[in-house]
Amino acid sequence: MNDKSVAVVTGGNRGMGLTTCKVLAERGYHVLMGCRNLEMGEQAARDLREKKLSVEAVKLDVASLEDINALAIYLSDKHGRVDVLINNAGILIDGQLGEAASICDASADTLKRSFEVNTVGPVMLINALLPLMRQSGSANIVNISSGMGQLSDMGGQYAGYRISKTALNAVTAIFAAELEGSGITINAVCPGWVRTDMGGSNAERTLEEGVDTTIWLATSGDNQQSGGFYRDRQLIDW
Repeated sequence: MNDKSVAVVTGGNRGMGLTTCKVLAERGYHVLMGCRNLEMGEQAARDLREKKLSVEAVKLDVASLEDINALAIYLSDKHGRVDVLINNAGILIDGQLGEAASICDASADTLKRSFEVNTVGPVMLINALLPLMRQSGSANIVNISSGMGQLSDMGGQYAGYRISKTALNAVTAIFAAELEGSGITINAVCPGWVRTDMGGSNAERTLEEGVDTTIWLATSGDNQQSGGFYRDRQLIDW
């Protein structure tokens, strides 16, 4: 068994996921980088290991129960616990399947796929890893959400993404209520508009700025609040 604290990051081979993996590893965690494309993930992991960081790539499509269950078994056999789970993987596909981004033109496929990856996947992964997080004694879950999912500031366009992130916020609050007193905290984060493949090159925030609040919540001690929605280390409205 690894004597380091164990972190799992979904979508870990690029963008904010990769930066999150790097920062956690720099802070002494052993990080499992969940990747849909294992070949790309292994290359990213090799690059980090060359910097003497403790990381490994694992096959993980969050829409695949087979991948999720296989990861849970692997973690149980090799590490015995999970201390941090970052649900970072997500998709924004509105307008990419031939329809406009307007909800008036949204297809069932776009809505279903958005929910499958952005909402259902995190629920299934949390449930699969809960027994290992209970072994930690003090585990932190961070769901990467978006201000586009805030009901308090809801706008038009991108319905699949918006609704799935609003639902992820609800997932966060429900888990927080059910896990109260367990030693496991769960919070949601809006990272802001970050320069990633999704955010684009004109986004205002660097990757490091985008992951700051996530790292803060993931590495906080036993006394942090659970069930909140954060941006820039401050609670924001749902």
